[in-house]
Amino acid sequence: MREQSVSEHTVVSGDAMMMLGERLARCTSAPLTIYLCGDLGAGKTTLVRGFLRGLHFTGPVRSPTYTLVEPYETEPSVFHFDLYRLGDPEELEFLGIRDYFEEDSVRLIEWPERGAGVLPAPDLEVFIDYTGLGRHVRLRAYTEPARRLVSCLVRS
Repeated sequence: MREQSVSEHTVVSGDAMMMLGERLARCTSAPLTIYLCGDLGAGKTTLVRGFLRGLHFTGPVRSPTYTLVEPYETEPSVFHFDLYRLGDPEELEFLGIRDYFEEDSVRLIEWPERGAGVLPAPDLEVFIDYTGLGRHVRLRAYTEPARRLVSCLVRS
């Protein structure tokens, strides 16, 4: 088992989830693979919107549910994957998934369990769960860049 670093947050609104995403972006350096885990409607795409705003992206942020991936020309570049409608992990090979991991970019992946066996291991996993107060967000870092991100997030 890989060594982990964990950070936990309570988020009570969509705006607060966006702010958490912005803070994550300010602490991020590429390359980084981030798995976003949670039920439908938990706030994964809202977190991504905040992340992109934190990188000064001002355009629309769409969930790539039907396209599987949306690229964003930010610094660093971001690829937002939504694998919810993926029928088989092997479909990722036809998408050219490996090419996205050769770039010095950030890969934000919703529903990563649907790409099991094809996706590379994450640097950071973000788990979003419903609570009575809103959402409980738990970040689990596995690599040194992700541990630095979590440490920065705690300090900010």
